[in-house]
Amino acid sequence: MKIVVTGAAGFIGSHLCDALLARGDEVIALDSFNDYYNAHLKHKNAAGLRAHPRCLLYEEDIRNRDAIDRIFSEHKPEAVAHLAGYGAVRYSIGRASLYTEVNIVGSTNLLEAARQHDVGNFTFASTSSVYGETEQLPFIETDPCNRPLAPYPASKKAVEVMGYTYHHLHQLNFTALRFFSVYGPRGRPDMMPYLVTDNIVHQREITLFDGGQMRRDWTYIDDVVAGVVSALDRPLGYEIINLGRGEPVLMSDFVNIIESLVSRKAILSKPAAPASEPKITFADIGRARRLLDYSPHTAVADGLSKLWEWYQNEAVR
Repeated sequence: MKIVVTGAAGFIGSHLCDALLARGDEVIALDSFNDYYNAHLKHKNAAGLRAHPRCLLYEEDIRNRDAIDRIFSEHKPEAVAHLAGYGAVRYSIGRASLYTEVNIVGSTNLLEAARQHDVGNFTFASTSSVYGETEQLPFIETDPCNRPLAPYPASKKAVEVMGYTYHHLHQLNFTALRFFSVYGPRGRPDMMPYLVTDNIVHQREITLFDGGQMRRDWTYIDDVVAGVVSALDRPLGYEIINLGRGEPVLMSDFVNIIESLVSRKAILSKPAAPASEPKITFADIGRARRLLDYSPHTAVADGLSKLWEWYQNEAVR
């Protein structure tokens, strides 16, 4: 299968490209290599893609509608895995225009290219943060999710809704995958697993909201990639599907596991959580099991051990 992957040089995107190439697919990889975090890390992630005979890598911004159309016109992809966009709940606050331009307008450019060039299946990386302060536990896809806490989840919700419009009007198969706290090797340096590890190693202070009493549904990268690949292989009409582990972990326990791996104690600051942060994320993964044969295998302690191994070998160089 010929697949467009956006955000291909990022954390999840680079792992996804590796998995698709390993099974024999052709990959049209797109990434803007922006400076949201160190672009050197993205180029490092993409090194294997540049050298692979079944991968073409374009340095392109999804806001460039003409360029997106040219790429789709030339390559005629059968499926799209759309992972590009600005992430991070707290970073999005005060940057609503940027998140609108990239996450909403850029995504619409891709949807339009998919419509015009008869793409069979469009898979979109959404986020568990669309659930906001829901009282429904675990988080289930039928929740309306109409009260996002920051521009980032609001932008992802908007694309989910636009995806339905393209399905309704143009019969585009569209699956939104709501990722829950993905972590593992190549993890972004602004995300909590990397930050905690790096700050413990260098004995820098770590901000742990509410004294570590918040809970997050940490999901290992290989499990998430398996879910994305499965969604690419299954045109489902229109679906929204959680990809989590379904086992929320106290942040204090999460930090304790990393302390044990690093053999150092964390230096902690424990302020109250900001209004953008829910107390818990908790995925109901019944729909993923049913529709995608999704079955997350990696426990948090095992996944953090793999992250620590990668950090020692790669991140500190």
